[in-house]
Amino acid sequence: MKLFNIIRHNRGLLVAASLLASTMAQATTDVNIGVQPATQPIYIAKAAGYLQPIEEKYDVNFVFHSFSYGAPENQALATGAIDLASAGMGPAIIASARLPAQLLAITILEQTAILVPSDSTITSVADLKGKKVAYPGKGSQQFPLLIKALSDAGLDINDIELFKTKGSNVGQLVTQKDVDAGITWDPHVSKALASGEAKVLIKAEEILPLKSNHYIGNGFYGRTDFIDNNPELVQDLMGSIVQAIELIKSEPETAIDYWQKEIGFPKDVISFSINQQVSVYSTDISPDASTVEKFTTFLQDAGILEASDTPKFNETFAKNAMK
Repeated sequence: MKLFNIIRHNRGLLVAASLLASTMAQATTDVNIGVQPATQPIYIAKAAGYLQPIEEKYDVNFVFHSFSYGAPENQALATGAIDLASAGMGPAIIASARLPAQLLAITILEQTAILVPSDSTITSVADLKGKKVAYPGKGSQQFPLLIKALSDAGLDINDIELFKTKGSNVGQLVTQKDVDAGITWDPHVSKALASGEAKVLIKAEEILPLKSNHYIGNGFYGRTDFIDNNPELVQDLMGSIVQAIELIKSEPETAIDYWQKEIGFPKDVISFSINQQVSVYSTDISPDASTVEKFTTFLQDAGILEASDTPKFNETFAKNAMK
């Protein structure tokens, strides 16, 4: 009797182990994507249901991880905590140059502007001489843009008083007149403008047009090992981003509603960003060599990249998605 019980117990264990192994073999794989609380197309792809067929096709689950800015997002990419990332073009290029990663797409154009209070007497960059200007640090791509804008106006960085702060604080400092001007990125630009207490002094496209007469704002990139091991999935994901941009352009109000639910920003701020083209979208998401090289040189001249840094980029997925 005791032997029978042992045999039955062991059979039960074998069955349980078999079921567990089967369940583990069939477990859905997480694909971890870094995002930021901004009007990124990947949010539209999610909200519009474009990601679900890809999840079902490859038995994966896309998991979004939100970061407030690019540095910690790139750290997560470096450690393998995320597989893919959507971030500003500065962090995207830095990652593709210094990590085992590749730039896959340029997903948003423009996004950066120099702001002044709405009733400011400052009407040109030259008028910034002797003024206090808020900026998000020397490691940001906004800093060299500010330097170039000043240079184009016959000034240098020593002609203004710099005030370093978070990019998210720049708009409020401008609207409260704690500074005379400030440079930041969207949605912080649109938030300040939508308040009616700030206006644009100059947009990035007037400082450094790089693609379709616009500055480049946001990139989509990923770990090279993940891309190499999952080319079909990456291709379908690029297709969903192009679909998302098509929706943004053809049904902006629908896209605005989706973004409001996904990132929690006020509708009027998102509407301002889209309708006033603070953020600009194009289905040409290809990270072409000419654009990448010009932007790389810009960051190298600013000391953000070293002369030896060479970003790795892959146009194939974007070009196929655009067909």
